[in-house]
Amino acid sequence: MPRYCQSCVLPDTRPGVRLDEEGICQGCKNVGAKRSIDWEARAGAFAQVAAEARQKNRKYDCVIPVSGGKDGFWQVQTCLEHGLHPLCVTYRVPFRNELGERNLRKLVDLGVDHIDFRPNPAVERAFIKKAFATKAISGLVPHMAIFALPVQVAVAYDIPLVIYAENSAMEYGTEDDSLTGARLDHRWLMRFGVTDGTTAEDWIDDELTRQGLAPYFFPSDAELEARDIKVVFLGYYYPWDPENSKRIAEQYGFESRKEGPLVGHYSYANIDDELLGIHQHAKWYKFGITRSWDTISMEIRNGRVTRDEAIALLRDSGAEIPWHAIELFCGYVGISQAEYFSILEKFRNPEIWSRRDGQWIIEDFLIDPFDWPDNAATS
Repeated sequence: MPRYCQSCVLPDTRPGVRLDEEGICQGCKNVGAKRSIDWEARAGAFAQVAAEARQKNRKYDCVIPVSGGKDGFWQVQTCLEHGLHPLCVTYRVPFRNELGERNLRKLVDLGVDHIDFRPNPAVERAFIKKAFATKAISGLVPHMAIFALPVQVAVAYDIPLVIYAENSAMEYGTEDDSLTGARLDHRWLMRFGVTDGTTAEDWIDDELTRQGLAPYFFPSDAELEARDIKVVFLGYYYPWDPENSKRIAEQYGFESRKEGPLVGHYSYANIDDELLGIHQHAKWYKFGITRSWDTISMEIRNGRVTRDEAIALLRDSGAEIPWHAIELFCGYVGISQAEYFSILEKFRNPEIWSRRDGQWIIEDFLIDPFDWPDNAATS
């Protein structure tokens, strides 16, 4: 049965969630650790990183991976304030919506050069279909591209620095504290890159060739070291908070989703891609949580929501079945909704799910009572 953090709401079924003897997860403990960090010294360290990049006198000082989301505005503005000349790189998702398009244009208008990269659509579709069928991770392909493409660009253009936003090992917790630092390397990627520990190499077959998968190969640590390219998290040098990123982004015209959240708890995060709900939906089967459990836990840690309030919010949000995204996704990869749910059923975690009166339920669920979906095939 899942054990739930006594501070936030995350269960130990979620990867990276480790509870101590008092029932507190590492992500919540990291909040206390972040309060003791000398952020002034960290800011000084980033200023030194920026100065070293500028001194190399390359065509561009840094690569910034962006999607048009709130964090990209924070990253870009911070880099511009440090006198860096950035090249922004975007992996163009198959179902970017108009809101995402508008926000991305406003980010570029901050005054940066920008590459909006779209991989071969046929390869991308086949890869996404295979990743979902074999691992129920529709987001594996986008995440592989999000991490590989910007670093490939840094190698190709001889750019000494790549700057990502938050380090999810720090924000969500990890069994390996050595992954919570500034650097993004191959070891971090295998644990937190959302690729189930695979690389592009592992997906080569008769359908997906090495050339076809070219955009998804992350340069090796040895290659980056030889070229003196650093890949870092801005969230190591400055405290990362989604509300702070939103506040900065709104100063430059960033728009939240007026209809409410596309997926999860925030109406200003995860709003640019119509298929994001598919990636998050599998969490319900595998870990017994939805995206809202992640985002509401961050709100608890930032003191904006109490645990009791969070539980009430999660009770109201329910199982968060993303019907619109399911319809789009099934049409995109060419499967029926019955096939879609059949694939997810293969990944239902037998250690946490049990059948009662024809329904799938989780015993000792944090939220009681809870409106379990009536149709077991679509729960």
